[in-house]
Amino acid sequence: MEKVNWKVEGMTCANCALTINKFLDKQGMQNIRVNPIDGDVSFEMVEGSSSDTLKKGIDNLGYHVVDAKNDNHEKRAPFLSTTIQRLLFCLPFTLVLMLHMLEFVIHIHWLMNPWLQLALCTPVFIVGMNFFGRSAIKSIRNGIPNMNVLVALGALAAFSYSLIGTLMGQGEQYLFYETAATIITLVFFGNYLEDASMQSTQRALKSLMKSQKVMANMIAFDEHHQEVIMPIENTQLKVGDLILIRSGEQVPIDAKILWGDAHVNESLLTGESIPVHKQVKDKIIGGSIVDSGSLKAQVTATGDDTVLSGILQLVKQAQGEKPPIQHLADKISGIFVPIVIIIAVITFAGNFIYLHSFTPALMRSIAVLVIACPCAMGLATPAAIAVGLGRAARNGILFRNATSLENFRNIKQIVFDKTGTLTTGSFKLSKFKELNTDPQTFKSIVFSLEKYSTHPIAVSIATVFKTKEEIKWKTIEEVKGIGMKGTDKEGNIYWAGSYKIANTLTQENNHNVYITKNNEWIGWLDVEDELRQESKEIIQYLKNLGIKTILLSGDRREKCQHIQEELGLDEIIPEQSPEEKLHKIETLTKEVPTAMVGDGINDAPALAKATIGISLSEASQLAIQSAQVVLMNAGLKKLPTALGLGKHTYITIKQNLFWAFFYNIIALPVAAFGLLTPTLGALVMGLSDVVLAINSVRLFVKKVV
Repeated sequence: MEKVNWKVEGMTCANCALTINKFLDKQGMQNIRVNPIDGDVSFEMVEGSSSDTLKKGIDNLGYHVVDAKNDNHEKRAPFLSTTIQRLLFCLPFTLVLMLHMLEFVIHIHWLMNPWLQLALCTPVFIVGMNFFGRSAIKSIRNGIPNMNVLVALGALAAFSYSLIGTLMGQGEQYLFYETAATIITLVFFGNYLEDASMQSTQRALKSLMKSQKVMANMIAFDEHHQEVIMPIENTQLKVGDLILIRSGEQVPIDAKILWGDAHVNESLLTGESIPVHKQVKDKIIGGSIVDSGSLKAQVTATGDDTVLSGILQLVKQAQGEKPPIQHLADKISGIFVPIVIIIAVITFAGNFIYLHSFTPALMRSIAVLVIACPCAMGLATPAAIAVGLGRAARNGILFRNATSLENFRNIKQIVFDKTGTLTTGSFKLSKFKELNTDPQTFKSIVFSLEKYSTHPIAVSIATVFKTKEEIKWKTIEEVKGIGMKGTDKEGNIYWAGSYKIANTLTQENNHNVYITKNNEWIGWLDVEDELRQESKEIIQYLKNLGIKTILLSGDRREKCQHIQEELGLDEIIPEQSPEEKLHKIETLTKEVPTAMVGDGINDAPALAKATIGISLSEASQLAIQSAQVVLMNAGLKKLPTALGLGKHTYITIKQNLFWAFFYNIIALPVAAFGLLTPTLGALVMGLSDVVLAINSVRLFVKKVV
């Protein structure tokens, strides 16, 4: 199936997103994600579908799919095409109309003229119905009525009632033009406030986006082969180009340092404010800042392949997803508009029978229409998710999906890998011993095997034993959880691995790496690995929260017990192969919700199987791809923040949903019994969305740890 990503204009609320989602679902599209906050729509197109047909269908709903190739964004937008323009146009007419409500104070008798009020109301009514009415008709025609149906019905009823009275010459008894105008104007005002509030939820993402478009100093060469600095936009760079980054400048794009060293501030991406020292062969990430020093570097990635683009895509994708708690609100929002119309009809009939008067019955039914707010229920989750993910991104925590953010609230135990997770993964060779072979041959065998492994222990050993006298292997392979196996051209089989390869050859099980030749033990090596500085503090923090901490490692029991004593872990599960790790995580996850933190290739299956898989940014690519959460700050320091954000985002969602349901449950009967005018109802409806947005924005500053 083809993956489609569109930008859709015209979505004013979460109910709009639900409308588009339902339309695409009816057309058979798969994995639909609609983000009402920034207009991103993504889905998988099934075979036989036409993108032109889908675009036309979305246009018929009252929205517009932006075509980056054909849409000219340079051209001036038509007048009254934005919420703020419509609001500013309608406001003066509405304010004048509302003055007649103060007639008993300021005695403006001429405002009581129904023909004058008709003239003042008509421009507002035309603008309002052009927007709300057109959207309402299209949504009804497509079988997915949206909230604009309620607004349009309310304004139309008030305007028509007043117009009939005016034409019959009884205008002064039927003057509700200001009701029609204020409904339209106040809903425009509410939409504007909602837009402004929701835009603030995107500020973390926008700060990342801004850093994508910068100037770069490209290094070229003249006819004399002398370096020439050419300032160009980073979007013009290609992989392999040379660039110069001076002190204080922003790294324009992902690159590898060829010359120089510098301290680089990567806080935009990792949340870590302390500059990191970078030198030759180190990679630098586009968007980071060179605090001191100058660098010459070679571009390694451009466009969507850069780290920053990947982060942006990850956050946008997660924002468009719906966590489980949203599905109930979606179901209710989907039938909300028809239910409100039924309630409005019942309100009119009941009040007309009880009061024996048409006018108050109509006003109360209009109040029911305009005070109802399906947007609040639809907005409750996306607003909180957007802020939670935005703050997480700003702090160097990347969530692959919104479900992971919500699931953090249930985590009862966290399983840690040892090497590279609780420890730094930086090893140094402490001692070694060769058996039945000379030292130089032993070193050559060890280097020739370990140079092909990406395991941190193997890398550290290969660095120390590096030699030109290398064995040329006939075959070489890495056996997960055991070690490296090589066969030379003479057919000799060598192993470098854990005690498992030598458990039948010796009782000494206290070494890190064992070397064998044709099933004969020929030596061993020991390395030292230091604990991460923050490990003990993190483990203690988790224990204070009542979360069980478990070490799951392929290392020996003695080493794991030493780590347990150092950090105060609740449990250790040592000497596990990748398959055993997978089965253990599967068992633990079935018992209680379990998170797994790991960084190696051998952790990838277990990370994918856990309730939440958490990977570190310097982990293997496979581990990062298998995890649902990536900590970008080169360590565990952000784990408490990730837990706290998950918990408080869920709390915010619950608060928002409570307000949305409570508001509608209370507001509808209040309006039905005549305790609110349509004008006040329209104002309260508009403000209800703003309350949710403001409550969500609190997550930016709320203490979560």
